[in-house]
Amino acid sequence: MGAKRTDMHKLQEVVRLHRLGTSSRTIARQLRMGRDTIRASLDAIRKAGLLDGEPSDLPDLDVLRALIEEHVPSKQAPQQVSSVDRWRGQIEKLRGRGAGPTAIHDHLRLQESDYVGSLSAVKRLCARLDRDRGPEATDVAIPVLTAPGEVAQVDFGYVGKIYDPERGVLRKAWIFVLVLGFSRHMYCEIVFDQKAETWLSLHVHAFKSFGGVPKMIVPDNLKAAVVRAAFAVDDDPVIHRSYRELAQHFGFQIDPAPPREPKKKGKVERGVRYVKGNFFKAWESVDIHEDRRQLQRWNDEIAAKRRHGTTGRAPIELFEEEERGALLDLPKKRWELVLWKKVRLHTDSHVQIDGAFYSASWHCLHQELWAHCTPHSIVLYHGDRHLRTHGRVPRGQYSTFEDDLPEHRRDLRHRSRQFWVDRVRMIGSEVEKLAQEVFGSDDVVSKLRRVQAIVTHLESFPARRAKAAARRARHFGCTDYASIKNILKKGIDLEPLPEESRREWSKGSQFARQPAEFDFAEPKE
Repeated sequence: MGAKRTDMHKLQEVVRLHRLGTSSRTIARQLRMGRDTIRASLDAIRKAGLLDGEPSDLPDLDVLRALIEEHVPSKQAPQQVSSVDRWRGQIEKLRGRGAGPTAIHDHLRLQESDYVGSLSAVKRLCARLDRDRGPEATDVAIPVLTAPGEVAQVDFGYVGKIYDPERGVLRKAWIFVLVLGFSRHMYCEIVFDQKAETWLSLHVHAFKSFGGVPKMIVPDNLKAAVVRAAFAVDDDPVIHRSYRELAQHFGFQIDPAPPREPKKKGKVERGVRYVKGNFFKAWESVDIHEDRRQLQRWNDEIAAKRRHGTTGRAPIELFEEEERGALLDLPKKRWELVLWKKVRLHTDSHVQIDGAFYSASWHCLHQELWAHCTPHSIVLYHGDRHLRTHGRVPRGQYSTFEDDLPEHRRDLRHRSRQFWVDRVRMIGSEVEKLAQEVFGSDDVVSKLRRVQAIVTHLESFPARRAKAAARRARHFGCTDYASIKNILKKGIDLEPLPEESRREWSKGSQFARQPAEFDFAEPKE
């Protein structure tokens, strides 16, 4: 055994046993050491004149270490040069950036065509580099001491599939855990998703369970809580707007944990492991409702009353004695679920939220909007500019403000014949009769689009001219959109119509001419 591997405490015991007259064979058996190692060590100590003496007066550890390093050379590995030593510089650089041995090995395989090293060799070299580097300040885990009511940590943990009686199937399930940093008292609940509304509701359940609110909450970087993680001290995390509103309502602050830093929320990490390893390993799942009841009972009777390894006290005792009174009071105003969603204004000038459709100004077509959603209302924003406030409508229905649609096209969305008949009635009976004639001109093909075009065009003129144009169009049987548009464009509607009696003669065809239009000359004698 090499000197570096020799335990100096064991070597002291070797000297003590030797002074007591114990044989090398017996010493080797008792201390589980090699006889060659014992013999070489005793020879080095004998040369220094320290082998004999009283069993209770043993050489110091530092003295023994110096003797062994000087007289008992360490065994050298058969191969002194690493097989990946050629790429040592690259490995050191990648290791300094935080890359693991597997990532380094894969990088070299991909980028270096002549790389022939093994993963084991890279691991050994990385271990040697880490030993040579020694510990750094960032390797030290600083225990964070929190005052009562100051901090809580929250996280999710996957617990497998649980039966959902509503759907009749097994579904993936997660355990939500919120741990109070001082007392280690916790709230836990089983859920089927990690949606924003679930995340927010679980916080409210926890606050009600504790009867108060912690001053600061440290969430993991899941999407429902933190949209963009804080990678540096001066980098401001983008907190999900819904979570921000929850914090404002209950009065707590949010301190997102850095990404890939589980030690920054170690209390809840251990809490999740404890729940999974204690309750879920022993409990045979029935369905989510029964599992939730049993989890609550376990939390109240087992987890809350256990002796915690760090505090040495039961979490519920510390909570009741010191932490409950330090929590923020629950707000008197009832919390209403508020969700912020990013939505896109589609071609029909509506956004879709929960299967229903809500209008916004067509000038924002195809742009992303923010939707402030409550159980009773939908408020749409373009950036920070308020666009429209809607009341909630059932799935599949539309909530539309006429002003959100282009002025000359907004009425085209109405596809009811009666709507357009009622509308033209407001202009006058002549226009109503015109619309009825157009609708009745074909029993097979719908004439709705023609009526829409005619009516919207007539509405852009004074009622007097619209009625005159409709009267002339009916008089001459020119009920298509182009003819009516031409009548108004040329001002023909301002001219008087021929006598109605003359029209009776030509009812058979709109191209027939009146008798007065013919020149009947007197016959010559």
